[in-house]
Amino acid sequence: MRVALLVIGRPRHAGLADAIRDYESRATHYWPLDVIEVKEEPGRNLSADQVREREAERLVARLPADALVVACDPGGVTMESEPFARWLQEQRESARNVAFVIGGAHGLGPAVRQRANRRLSLAPWTLPHEVARMVLAEQLYRAGTIVRGEPYHK
Repeated sequence: MRVALLVIGRPRHAGLADAIRDYESRATHYWPLDVIEVKEEPGRNLSADQVREREAERLVARLPADALVVACDPGGVTMESEPFARWLQEQRESARNVAFVIGGAHGLGPAVRQRANRRLSLAPWTLPHEVARMVLAEQLYRAGTIVRGEPYHK
C-alpha cells in the first residue's frame, strides 16, 4: 500500500510549511507517503469555476491509476481519528493504494469529484487548502500511532 497526497501548490507561509513538512515526515514512519504538488492556476482573468476546472485536470492527470481516490471536501463524510485509522489500516491489509486530493483556494473541480471513490470532510468549516494539508498530514501521522498502539493519539 502507498498513500499519495495530491495538493495544489506549495505552502506560502514558512511556519505552516514547517508544520506540514514535519507531519508529512512523521507520517512516513507509518505509511509510504508520496506528496504530489500540482501547479496552482493563476487566477487572473479567470472565474473560480475556470480555476477549479484547470486545477482539477492537473490533479486527475497525476492520480495513481490503481488508487482509491479520496476527495477532501467539506461535503464528505466525517470520521473521528480512530475510525479513520482503522479504515486506513483496512486499505493496507487489502493492499489498496490510497490517494487523498486537496483542492486549491477555490476547492475541487468536478473532474476530481467524479473520479473520487469517496469524499472526506476534514472539518465542519471551510479550511484554507494549506491548513487542510496540515490537518490531513497530522491525521495520517495520528492514524499510524493509533494502529501501532503508540501514545501520541491520547
